[in-house]
Amino acid sequence: MIAGSPRKARRSRGARRTAVAWLFLAPFTLAFLLYTAIPTVAALGFSLTDLRGTDLRHPLAVDFIGLDNYLRLFRDESFLRDLLNTALFVAVGVPLTMGVGFTLALAVNSGIRRLRGVFRTVFFAPVVTNVVAVALIWQYAFNANGTVNEVLGAVGFAGPNWLDDPDLAMPVVILLGVWRNFGTAMVLFLAGLQAVPRDVYEAAAIDGAGRWRQLRHITLPLLLPTTLMVTVLLTVFYLQVFDEPYLLTDGGPLGSTESVALYTYHQFGSGEFGVSSAASFVTLVLVTLVSVVQFRLLRPRT
Repeated sequence: MIAGSPRKARRSRGARRTAVAWLFLAPFTLAFLLYTAIPTVAALGFSLTDLRGTDLRHPLAVDFIGLDNYLRLFRDESFLRDLLNTALFVAVGVPLTMGVGFTLALAVNSGIRRLRGVFRTVFFAPVVTNVVAVALIWQYAFNANGTVNEVLGAVGFAGPNWLDDPDLAMPVVILLGVWRNFGTAMVLFLAGLQAVPRDVYEAAAIDGAGRWRQLRHITLPLLLPTTLMVTVLLTVFYLQVFDEPYLLTDGGPLGSTESVALYTYHQFGSGEFGVSSAASFVTLVLVTLVSVVQFRLLRPRT
């Protein structure tokens, strides 16, 4: 009896701790089920049916069509075009955003330490600025009579109507994405730079290593975990890019800036709920596959 009492007491304490843990987890678990898990499972089910806006009153009466929505997507020239547009967002937007963020992080970390907090706040401001207001400003700046063309006209160049040209609208949309996200990359890179021990640089300088060699052989290798995180975060963002093309061009002109996320939105708006759900799961698969590849390629080797 004496030996059993401590075991019972420990089990009782363990049970109380488990109950308290589940009590604290309950709000998050409930929110996750209601707003993520259940809608995701429902969307997966919708993607396998011919559900349309006209079927909402009788959603259980729709027909199961298997993978037909997915096959329809890959026979749709608009969707294939939007896949290429999204790939372009990733291929151009990610390197540009990382390059700008890393360059600014180096500058803030090395040359202007006393004002580091001020510059960090200034450069991070685009991340938290209202994107609708920013898009209105960019639309004004890049229209035929906007600020950009006024500057070009002052130096003797006739500027185009940027957002109405299929060849020029995409660079403007990507530029807005870079402007909105370089602050995130800069803050993360800056945190990584500040974690590098100063004595490593001092030892390298004593051995005769200049700034370029220190950057190449010390900074970049030690920043590999940060680089992986920034690359994955930005890639996921650009694979799901929506705000920039929607607010600036609504996917135009001629679909030249429509992303897969915007295609999904347009299909949903037209009542093609099954096709829209299928397109969202194609995006999910792309994000998962690309993230797995990036983790395998960029993870630090031990």
